[in-house]
Amino acid sequence: MSESLKSLVPRLANRTIMVVGDVILDEYVTGRVMRMSREAPIPVLELESKRYVAGGAANPSANIVSLGSRALQLGVVGEDAAGERLKQILADQGIQAGGIISRADRPTTVKTRILAQMGLRFPQQVTRIDSLTRRPIDRETESLIIEFAGSKLDGADAVLLSHYHGGLLTPALVERMRDLCAAYSVLLAADAQGSFETFSRLDVIKCNADDARRYLNRGLASDEDFSEAALQLHDALGIRQATIITRGSDGATLAANGRAVHCPAPQVSDVFDTVGAGDTAIATLALALAAGADPEDAVMLANHASGIVVRYFGNHSPTPAELIGSIDGEL
Repeated sequence: MSESLKSLVPRLANRTIMVVGDVILDEYVTGRVMRMSREAPIPVLELESKRYVAGGAANPSANIVSLGSRALQLGVVGEDAAGERLKQILADQGIQAGGIISRADRPTTVKTRILAQMGLRFPQQVTRIDSLTRRPIDRETESLIIEFAGSKLDGADAVLLSHYHGGLLTPALVERMRDLCAAYSVLLAADAQGSFETFSRLDVIKCNADDARRYLNRGLASDEDFSEAALQLHDALGIRQATIITRGSDGATLAANGRAVHCPAPQVSDVFDTVGAGDTAIATLALALAAGADPEDAVMLANHASGIVVRYFGNHSPTPAELIGSIDGEL
């Protein structure tokens, strides 16, 4: 299988993927631990650096660009400094951000991570502060998103819905995206993040194991458990092509073509951070399926891509060379 997977990697390039979802500005504030505070049992950090990264639904786009394809970003930010910073980061990464709408009535979502530098390979996260609204977008914003999507779909290979519970992917917007993709015969995939009913009747849906357990209201442990769960989700939601349940180091379970199959993950001994692994998985899946890959091969390739990401702290976008290296067992 390794040779067939390696042959897929060049085919991930030169695609155009539209990514619609909740974009986030990730802020990393790093300080060095100098002493314990006399005010409370907490460390005192002296500021060393601040770093900003495009996160949330912008992270799949970063992965798409890193693998040699084009990403069209659709989302909403506030009319604020954070929104301008996020749009500049997207432009610097080569992500087409013409579909980002600025609104005065809502803030840009910012996730601020406070990190302590303690002499280890990576700093340790102390806490996180989120600035956001979960209020659903209004009809005017929804119409602007749909209008922009309709103007670009003719040249798209797939549409990816990236859900971070930030109010963008309302049931009404998803329904209109479903109709648009059907009209243009464009693959429509989603990272559901637990909101299963909203994403019914799509071509491809991905969720993690905990979301599947909560939705089905039962424990899932063995490969057989997950096979039954994937098939049940696939049928209940009316998914047209593939339903994938990701399971961390245990790989992923795929339901497609009337059967379920377990796709093991590559062995990774140095896991540092799982942030962004799901984004990488759905981006790789969308690219591979848009390139005509068999669903099982697409999931295996996504497992390799996610296995690269967890070796890094924070979001990381695998390159084609890293994917080849993972398939060859050289990472």
